[in-house]
Amino acid sequence: MGDDEVATVKTITEYRETLSSLIAQYHGRVVDSPGDNVLAEFGSVVDAVQCAVEIQNILKAKNEDLPENRRMIFRIGVNLGDVIQEGDRIYGDGVNIAARIESLADGGGICISGTAYDHIENKLALGYNFIGEHSVKNIAKPVRVYKVPMDPKDVGKKRAGMRMESQHLRKSSVVALITYGPTLAWP
Repeated sequence: MGDDEVATVKTITEYRETLSSLIAQYHGRVVDSPGDNVLAEFGSVVDAVQCAVEIQNILKAKNEDLPENRRMIFRIGVNLGDVIQEGDRIYGDGVNIAARIESLADGGGICISGTAYDHIENKLALGYNFIGEHSVKNIAKPVRVYKVPMDPKDVGKKRAGMRMESQHLRKSSVVALITYGPTLAWP
C-alpha cells in the first residue's frame, strides 16, 4: 500500500472495475478475486486472449497517468483445460496451469499454455513466442508456454477469412489468472 493507502485502494478498485467490465465484454465471468488475483472463466479461448491483450493495453495506458510508485503491473496466464465446478467456483488442473504460467509472464505481459496456443494460433494474428516446456507445481507433465507479444495494433485481429463465433467454441473452460503488484514498475 505504501505511502498513500487511500489512493492505492482507489486505484485497485478502479482497475478491478475495468477488469470486470472487459471480462464481461468478452463473454467471461469473474470467478474469484482473492487478494491480488482475479480468476476469470471464458467459454472461448479466442475471447480470453483478446480480453487479456486489451486488459494489458488499457492498464498500461492508465499506469502512464500515475506516479511510478503507484503503478500496478499485471501479469496474465491463460489456459484451456478442464475444471471442476463447485457452485460458482472452479478448481482443478485447468486453474492450476493458468496460475503457474501467469508467474512466467513479464510485468504487463501474457503467457498462454500450449493447449490455448493450439486453438488460437491460426485464429488470432498476434504472433507468439514459444518460451519452452516448463515443469510446474502439481502438474505431472511439463507445460508448453508461449508469450504473447504486446502490440496495441494487434488487438482484435483475426486471420483473413476466419470468423469466430464464441458461442460455438465451448469445448472446455478457458481460465485466465490475472495478478497485479502495486509496487512494481514497468520494466
